[in-house]
Amino acid sequence: MNVGEVRELAARLRREIAKGVVGQDETVTLMLIALLAGGHVLLEGPPGTAKTFLAQCFARALDLHFGRIQFTPDLMPGDIVGANLFNFQSSSFSLVRGPIFCELLLADEINRTPPKTQAALLEAMQERRVTIDGKTHALGDRFTVIATQNPIEQQGVYPLPEAQLDRFLFKHTLRYPSLEEERAIVARHGPRAGAPDPSAIGIETVADADRIAAAVAVIGQLRLADEVVNYTVDLIRSTRECADIETGASPRAGAMLSLAARARAALQGRDYVIPDDVKALVLPALRHRVILSPAAEIEGRTVDQVLLDLVERTEVPR
Repeated sequence: MNVGEVRELAARLRREIAKGVVGQDETVTLMLIALLAGGHVLLEGPPGTAKTFLAQCFARALDLHFGRIQFTPDLMPGDIVGANLFNFQSSSFSLVRGPIFCELLLADEINRTPPKTQAALLEAMQERRVTIDGKTHALGDRFTVIATQNPIEQQGVYPLPEAQLDRFLFKHTLRYPSLEEERAIVARHGPRAGAPDPSAIGIETVADADRIAAAVAVIGQLRLADEVVNYTVDLIRSTRECADIETGASPRAGAMLSLAARARAALQGRDYVIPDDVKALVLPALRHRVILSPAAEIEGRTVDQVLLDLVERTEVPR
């Protein structure tokens, strides 16, 4: 597979998802980049903006085994990863696998469960494996987490720990659709009763495991010039030197940002990365990895505003 074929695969995937989801082009792009870069995505948006349905359509179009966990305050780690249960017939323990054993996991309303339960995802998201009673179980190279959270409700929610947030490649904020998009949504889905089914509305599989693996291999071969590497590092380090930021981005954030920039370049049909690829992904890649200073919060500044200011002040290579 070459860069052109990766771009065509992405175009086909967009067409299939568009059969069910109206708009959300930026969200689909970030999910595609995350898939190619081996990352995970945190979607934040009000109810009814198709977060869950989008993940279902994405899994259907890519033939990914879909799993879903509804996070609640009483959810336990064993409810996610599974447990070894004693079988009285065989007088032995057998593993009952949890819903995390899938290829695309929808962690719905992830901030509704305590940090102890959220920690069950740390090893899975970083190393794509889980450890149960001292034994390691692989989840597969394609294991991807799409997590959702509601920014409106503050009752019964728990802030995601920094270690958890750092596992996500992107944090993307979904907004309400435009007027024309909302009209199209009502016209398309208004006559249907209940939640739509991706297969019932005609979404077809456009890639199997081999084609996804081939596309991921292409991303690793893209050229990343020293000038772009230096620009990425300068952006990351500037978050640690900014007076408006109390805690800056980690070196891992820079490595993941550069890999995501390669994936974006491939979707644009290029076999090399340019500074615009990095700039376009700064907000979703860093907004959840930095913490504003108390003074900046008092002044009413937002993380996005501070990051955009840093992008403006960082010299772009020619």
